[in-house]
Amino acid sequence: MGEKRDPGLASTATGTSASTSTSRGEPARTGRGRARGASWRSWPSREALTRVGVPRGRIVLDHTMIAALSILVVAGCYTSGAFDGWYAPLPPLGFGLCVVAALRYHHTTLDHRLAVSLGLLAVIALCGLGAYAAGAPTPATVIWIVISVMAMERLPLPAGLATVVVLVAGFVEADETGIIGAGLTTAAVLLAGYSLRLDAEARGAGFQLLAQERLAREAEAASAALAERARIAREIHDVLAHSLSAQMVHLEVARLQIEAGADRSEILKLVTSARSMAREGLAETRHALSALRGDMAPVEDYLRELAREDRAEVDVTGERRDLPAEASQAVRRVAQEALTNVRKHALGARTRIRFVYGRDEISLEIRDSGPPQAVDGARGAEELGSSGAGYGLLGMRERAELLGGSLDAGPDGPGFAVRLRVPA
Repeated sequence: MGEKRDPGLASTATGTSASTSTSRGEPARTGRGRARGASWRSWPSREALTRVGVPRGRIVLDHTMIAALSILVVAGCYTSGAFDGWYAPLPPLGFGLCVVAALRYHHTTLDHRLAVSLGLLAVIALCGLGAYAAGAPTPATVIWIVISVMAMERLPLPAGLATVVVLVAGFVEADETGIIGAGLTTAAVLLAGYSLRLDAEARGAGFQLLAQERLAREAEAASAALAERARIAREIHDVLAHSLSAQMVHLEVARLQIEAGADRSEILKLVTSARSMAREGLAETRHALSALRGDMAPVEDYLRELAREDRAEVDVTGERRDLPAEASQAVRRVAQEALTNVRKHALGARTRIRFVYGRDEISLEIRDSGPPQAVDGARGAEELGSSGAGYGLLGMRERAELLGGSLDAGPDGPGFAVRLRVPA
């Protein structure tokens, strides 16, 4: 009675590996330097350039500030006295052109179109230059400040800084305090624009992390669903393969006896036995599905019920506790397979089942005394033993290894022993 009585399918997995010949020294540092350089020269993320996630109060405040600046610019043009008479319609027209250019600038920066974005800012800057040339320096300064902040907030930093540098000459010319006032204005513009940029990038990074977490959860849910399907398929395969293989043997023997003209009662007995096996297989399938759903009887009760048919001894030690569905099913399937093998190869042998609740694991040992020297129906047992279902103890070993456990099976004196250990 040896391992050969349970033929199984063996599978091997091969993997491929790829390696690069680059060193881990200077090239790696160069790559990191390039990554840092690209970060400050790159555009803000799309999430940062949109207003998704901006609190409603912040949006209302921004709109209020824009409206106040718009009133300041238009009113400043008229109070300067530079737009009287025929020139009165120019401030509203210029302001409308600035609004259209600003809206287009919002969309072109979303598309990362640098040349078009700079061109739109130039249009707005020219409107400010027109106001300054007409004798309205205050509205012109406000327009140039807004342009600088927009550039620092939404453009790559080199382009934003270049825009501010170009407008510094306008600040110097328009500010009555000269270079000192222009320097303070420039510093305030840089600080305000960069602060808004950092705020938007932080918000965009938060949305990116949220999207990544959502994708990770979806992937985890898909992986769990696949694992659950594989587990159900394995359980159903074990139950049906165990039941159908035994039915096939009985029906094949019945066919041979019919062809040989055997007694009708013997044939009926085989058919009735096959039908009983089919009924038991369906019951086992329902039991497996119930176990996978967490609705199962304790393992020791199942072992005692299973051993009753074979008159096997059952010894349970350790503190009883609830077990994970996978571990419980592994114990049940191994016990079922081991007792089936005893019937196949050692009909009439004394069998002992020992189940132990350990601290971090559970263990199952099924040992038989070996086949008696003379047993009625030995020929039928040999025919049953010659039927290989193709899963046997090898499939049970694979099941145990998937759970991080082990299964050993082999001769034990005149008999055979199966030992299972599973973390639980």
